[in-house]
Amino acid sequence: MGGSIYGAGGIIASQVFYCFPAALMILVAALSMADARLYEAADALGASQVRVFFTVTLPGAKYGLMSAGFVVFTLVITDFGIAKVIGGRFNVLATDIYKQVIGQQNFSMGAVVGFVLLIPAVVAFVADRITQRRQVALVSARAVPLEPKHVPRRDWLLFAFCFVVAGLIVGILAMSAWASLVTRWPYNLTLTLKNYAFGDFDTNGWAAYWNSLELSIWTAAIGTVVVFFGAWLLEKTRGFAWGRGVAQFMAMLPMAVPGLVIGLAYIFFFNAKWNPFGFIYATMIILVVNSVTHFYTVSHLTAATALKQLDSEFEAVSSSLKVSLLRTMWRVTVPVCLPAILDISIYLFVNAMTTVSAVIFLYSTNTKLASVTIINMDESGFTAAAAAMAMTIVGTSAAVKIAHVILTRRLHRTTQAWRRR
Repeated sequence: MGGSIYGAGGIIASQVFYCFPAALMILVAALSMADARLYEAADALGASQVRVFFTVTLPGAKYGLMSAGFVVFTLVITDFGIAKVIGGRFNVLATDIYKQVIGQQNFSMGAVVGFVLLIPAVVAFVADRITQRRQVALVSARAVPLEPKHVPRRDWLLFAFCFVVAGLIVGILAMSAWASLVTRWPYNLTLTLKNYAFGDFDTNGWAAYWNSLELSIWTAAIGTVVVFFGAWLLEKTRGFAWGRGVAQFMAMLPMAVPGLVIGLAYIFFFNAKWNPFGFIYATMIILVVNSVTHFYTVSHLTAATALKQLDSEFEAVSSSLKVSLLRTMWRVTVPVCLPAILDISIYLFVNAMTTVSAVIFLYSTNTKLASVTIINMDESGFTAAAAAMAMTIVGTSAAVKIAHVILTRRLHRTTQAWRRR
């Protein structure tokens, strides 16, 4: 509205765009397994739509709502990239850490701030444990999948709302695409493809993009297996209560620690002479391990939200039939939770493509990433080239997402047949 985009306003607008997918993924997982019997009973009793929402829908999605709120809060408080590019003179904690470490070589300050930021993790962990005690499984062996009735007026209004949100998102991406084709932003707006000759702006050129693609593939493949199996062990097994509590806390911890602090911790740990795993330092392996760790919490919450919807009677029946838990997981749990599993893989892939803060201290000349190259180009004044590199990331992520949608629809016919009546 005539003001500068640099500052708090620009950060808030950008963070809404940035945090939208993470919150949406958790909420979709929480809402997708609603039991139609509850809604049919509410209709039979003459309950209004508003009352059904507050007595059936909202309580069922309570855990997902709390998880999404925690995720958005911690994503914003620990983010570095957005504040670095558009923050201007408005300082946030993450950029101050960067200035202390890079500008003044004050590594101890980064460690202190990282310890302070563990407080949100503790608060979220306590809230999570309280919510888990009150959470009721929504999907049992007798559950009936909900198929919302078509109400033209309501559906068109909701479609209009979603259209506006999608339009805002597409508008931001369209501006980036246009900026990538500009000769010299903002002085010469003549269209050109020279900005995609990355070798003219950075010594690594296209190699940085291929490094990011390799990192994303490995992170999605390994991270999905580790995250879902870990969440399954916590949600569907019993015993060792103390260890389970510690594991749950550790799963929440990465979200509260800034990526810069995680990167510093990896430097101190893997670069130590006594560490037998020091050989992975400055390799692609350490970037994969770092990315899985950095984005573990959101993925874990998504998997846990999906698993909490499944009644424990599935495991009880398997036990009575002398069927192992692992076989039950493979034959029942994984197919039912497959949409959430695919969402986790996409989330890990996209975030590994775009991550900056955690890896900015860990890459080497052979493993420099596209996201880091964007920061370097922007600092050097090559804004259009930075936008071009960003659009290659967006294009790759969009292509993977389209493949994800096609695969989901095909698998939906088999693994999600229980949803059809």
